[in-house]
Order: sequence, then C-alpha cells, then structure tokens
Amino acid sequence: MDFVEFVKTRQSDRAFDPARPVEKEKIDRIIRTVQLAPSACNAQPWHLIVVDDPELKNKVADATSSRILGINHFTKQAPVHILLVEEKVNLMSGIGGWVKNKDYAQIDLGIAAAHLVLAAHAEGLGSCILGWFDEDKMKELLAIPQSKRVWLDIVIGYSTQPLRDKKRKPIDEIVSFNGYVKTK
Repeated sequence: MDFVEFVKTRQSDRAFDPARPVEKEKIDRIIRTVQLAPSACNAQPWHLIVVDDPELKNKVADATSSRILGINHFTKQAPVHILLVEEKVNLMSGIGGWVKNKDYAQIDLGIAAAHLVLAAHAEGLGSCILGWFDEDKMKELLAIPQSKRVWLDIVIGYSTQPLRDKKRKPIDEIVSFNGYVKTK
C-alpha cells in the first residue's frame, strides 16, 4: 500500500474489542517509532506512560470521560492507553523557542503523537488521540509530578469500528503556492 492509501485508512477509532489484548511486541514497536520521531534540536521533550494493567487502565479511562458532556465513554474498551507527558526541552530548543516565540515542545509532542498513531495503524491497531481528560486525576493515578503537563492520552486496541469516509476541506482551500492565497 502506498503512503497516501495507508493514511486514508487510518482513522480515530471509538470502538475496540475489549477482550483482545494488544501484544507487547506491538507496543514495543510503536514506542520505538516515537523514540525515532524528530524534534527541535533533538530535544525529545516527551515521556510516554503505557497503561495496560486492566484495573489501572479503567481508572485512567474514567478520567477521560465526561458524564455531563457524554464524551469518551468508549475509552474503557481500549486495552491500552499511552499518555504523552511533556518534558523540558534542551538548551538550544528552549532558546530557539524563546527567540522565535514558538512552543517547540508542543510541536514535537504532536509529531510524536502522529508517529504513534501511524505505527499503531501499521500494526493493525486502531487508535484515538484524546486531549479531553482530567489532568489532575491522571497525575494522581500515575504518580506524575504536578510540575509536568500531560498533553495527550492515546488509546489503542483492535478496532471494531468500520472504516469511515474522511470529510476534509478541498485541497484548494488549504494550500496555496508561492504565497498566502485564501480562496474562501
């Protein structure tokens, strides 16, 4: 499969087979891709927490869902949660970020997350990137220092969700060449 076709078949899955655990070898390969992800000045400002203990995973899943908003209740089905915790950038990335007024750590975490979900897809797994969760509860459950930020929780498992058509803006609305031109 070429890369465009591969990306077309990756989706945010919200239905998983809770009885089918993810093999440790697959998790190890997924983690390796994050280790290899590029980052500004090679800072690698991330720490991954893999949660696969069923009891703890259910508590983490509870921290992602909201009864009031009715969201993220599917996360208990996923057998694995991988949290991305921001670590400090190195000196060069920190100086560059200050000079250019850009948060390179957040950019790098996005790149790491993209590597993670594409690697999961390559392993035949579904995934969903979650930004909505009770960060304080996550810190409490996983002994994460209060000074750290938990940016994302990525759930992975064997998807039971059919492939959906992607609804995307047309290319001419999101791309221009040789200058900023907005068509709409």
